[in-house]
Amino acid sequence: MSTPRSASWGWVSHYLFVVLLVLLLGGVLGNLAPVKQVTVGAFGLTGTQAVRLLSVGVSLLLFWFLVHRVSDHLADNGRGATFLRAILRPLATFLVLVIGNKVLQNNAAPLLDQFGPHLYQWGFVGGLGATAAWLTLQWVRHLDGLKRSLTGPHHASAPALRTQAADEAGAEPDTPPLPNQARADSTVPLANCGAPTMLGRYKVLKELGRGAMGIVYLGKDPTIQRFVAIKTMRLDEADEPSRLQDVKTRFFREAESTGRLSHPNIVTIYDAGEQQGLGYIAMEFLEGTTLRDWCGKDRLLPEQRAIDIVIQVAEALDYAHGQGVVHRDIKPANIMLTKDGRVKVMDFGIAKLTTSMRTRTTSILGTPNYMSPEQIAGKSVDGRTDIFSLGVVLFELLTGKKPFDADNISALLYKIAHEPHPSLRHVRSDVHPNIESIVNQALQKELPRRYRKASELAHALRTCLQERAA
Repeated sequence: MSTPRSASWGWVSHYLFVVLLVLLLGGVLGNLAPVKQVTVGAFGLTGTQAVRLLSVGVSLLLFWFLVHRVSDHLADNGRGATFLRAILRPLATFLVLVIGNKVLQNNAAPLLDQFGPHLYQWGFVGGLGATAAWLTLQWVRHLDGLKRSLTGPHHASAPALRTQAADEAGAEPDTPPLPNQARADSTVPLANCGAPTMLGRYKVLKELGRGAMGIVYLGKDPTIQRFVAIKTMRLDEADEPSRLQDVKTRFFREAESTGRLSHPNIVTIYDAGEQQGLGYIAMEFLEGTTLRDWCGKDRLLPEQRAIDIVIQVAEALDYAHGQGVVHRDIKPANIMLTKDGRVKVMDFGIAKLTTSMRTRTTSILGTPNYMSPEQIAGKSVDGRTDIFSLGVVLFELLTGKKPFDADNISALLYKIAHEPHPSLRHVRSDVHPNIESIVNQALQKELPRRYRKASELAHALRTCLQERAA
C-alpha cells in the first residue's frame, strides 16, 4: 500500500540530527587541550582549525545531500512543487559556497595563502557565478509552475478546479461548487423545483450536475458540519418493475462493498440510503482536477509525475481487488488530483450499479475507449479488467492520444477486441523502452498474458523509475 508523500518525511529529522551532532562534536573536539597542541604542518593549520574545518565541511556536505533528497522527494506536479524541486539544488549549492567561504576565511588563512589568495578568489567568484546561472536557468525553465501555484486554478495554462461530483456529471468548470460558497449562502436555489431539500440526514445545498447515475448534489451533514457529494439514482426506473426489489438489493450491496474500502487513494463512501424511490450515496467531497484535464498534448504532465500517479492508482486498485471490489470504469475522469496533490480514485462500483438497472440490450454506457476486451464481449470480469483500463490511461497520459480510437463505436469496439494498440514509442519517442514494455503487458487482450495483479503493474513501474534515477 502506498503512503502519501507528506507522510514520509521522517528521514529529514535524521539528517538534521547528524548535521547538528557533527557541528557539536567539532566544537567540543576543537577545544580539547591535546587537539590545540597539534599542528597540521603541511597546511599551516592548528589542530583546532583543522577539526573545525572538517566538521563544517562534513556538515555542509550532509546538508547538500539532504536538500538533494528533499528535491527528489517533492512531487513533480507541474506547479509549485515542481518549481521548488528545480531551484532547491542551486540554492543549496549557493549557500554551501557562501558559508564555506566564510569558514575558510576565518579558520584557514594559512591554507589560503599557500593556495594563492587571488586564485582562490577567482575560483570562489566563478563558483558563485556558475551557481547563479544554474539557479536563473532553473527559475526561468520552471516559472510556469510558480505562476500556476500563485495564481491558482484560474490561471490560463492550468485546468480549471472542479469537484469530483461535478466532473462526473459533466458540469462546467468555470463555476466550481466550493464549500465556502455553500457556507456563505446555505439557501442556494436548487436547479429544479422538484429537487429534495434533504436526503437522509444530509441537507441538500445545491445541484452540481447530472451524470450517468442521475443528479449530483452538494450536501452537508448538519451533525458534524461536513460537506459531502451526494450521487443519486432512481431505483424505481428499472427496465422491468418486477426487478425493482432486485435493483434495490444490488444497490445497497454494492454501496456496502465500496463503503468498506479505506485507502488514502480511494474516495471515501460515508453513507447510502433510499428516499421515496431515490437511492443516494454520500461520499467524500473533493476539489481538484481530474486526469482528463492532463490528457491533452499541450498540457501533459511530466513523465515521472504521470507514472507516479498511475502507481498510486494501481496500488489503490490492488487494495480494492483484495477486498473483492472491481472498479469496472477506470478512466481519466474518475481519477482526481486534489488541490494538495493527492491522487483519488472515484466511483467504485458506479458502473456496476448503473448497468444493473438496464437490460443487456441497452447501449453501452459512458466512454468505451477504456473498456477491456472481456467487457466488450460481455464476459465476467476481475481485477485484470481494471489493469487494462489503467494501461489505456497511462498510454494517454504519456502521449495525449488514446491507444484505441475510431469514428464510430462499432469500429472502436472491434479495435479494442481484435487489433493491437499502436507502439507507445512510435507516438512518443523519448519514452523509456521499459515503460513501453509495461504498457504492452497491461494492454494484452488475452487475460493470462496481462499482469495478474495491479500490484505487479505498480512494482514494474516503480522499478523502472528507480532504475532511471540510479
